Amino acid sequence: MGSEEEEESVVSAEQAAAERRERLRAFKAYAAENNNSVQAAENNSVQAQDDDNGTDENQENNLNMKFRNYLPHDKQLQEGKLAPPVLPKFEDPIATELPMQEKQEDPFLNIAPKKPNWDLRRDVQKKLDKLEKRTQKAIFQLMEEQERHKILLEGENGADGTEEYNGNN
Repeated sequence: MGSEEEEESVVSAEQAAAERRERLRAFKAYAAENNNSVQAAENNSVQAQDDDNGTDENQENNLNMKFRNYLPHDKQLQEGKLAPPVLPKFEDPIATELPMQEKQEDPFLNIAPKKPNWDLRRDVQKKLDKLEKRTQKAIFQLMEEQERHKILLEGENGADGTEEYNGNN
């Protein structure tokens, strides 16, 4: 069993190696074609210069030099000065958003609390709660007392058969 797996792995490794060799050959052929076309273009330009100048000394003096950050003093070399690269304009997405206009508050208003008696209310809150309960209880007792009084009056008036107007209703 182990030998079959080893044979399959060897076969797949050989296939991978063969595929890699084919890719390398294709790449070398492509590079050779491009290199030949570049060399041919350079040869044509060199021949044109030779025809114009006719000497090898002029060819050596006319080196193709490019200056990006240096400005030479020689007038002939200044022609090789390259223009500085133009960077694309960066638009900051945060800066393009308009800041929301918030209403301006007086900073001195924040010094004092909005409710000046908040500490007094906190301290007295338990006592206020007790008083509120007593008040509700007293109101309820008064209402019950008025109801009893009203029922007594109606009972007396109902027995006589005449109703009298009571201002306390």
